[in-house]
Amino acid sequence: QVQLVESGGGSVQAGGSLRLSCAANGRTISTLVMSWFRQAPGKEREFVAAIDRSGSGTYYAAFVKDRFTVSKDGAKNTMYLQMNSLEPEDTAVYYCASSAQNTKLLTYPTRADYWGQGTQVTVYS
Repeated sequence: QVQLVESGGGSVQAGGSLRLSCAANGRTISTLVMSWFRQAPGKEREFVAAIDRSGSGTYYAAFVKDRFTVSKDGAKNTMYLQMNSLEPEDTAVYYCASSAQNTKLLTYPTRADYWGQGTQVTVYS
């Protein structure tokens, strides 16, 4: 079993930055494809960013527009999402997810094997 524990959410003014963390317990992150998803009130959960097992391959949703960076730190067994130039439209609960299946990147929430508990990000204007 893999447990994912998120941290780093909060409230920030538009234009500001936040860094989310997702610590993995029970499995080395180099064996996992990992992703960030988000869900705003009344909306479906949507893909934000993905990173492959090695940490060298990444993929982002179009709305990210070079504002976010996903990364892995093997020494800390943790995935990060650095979010810059935040907009009120980025307000949502952010979830990290992972898959141990034979896939290069995780971009569909239905294909995730493990989920974190979610962390709230609120961006005010």
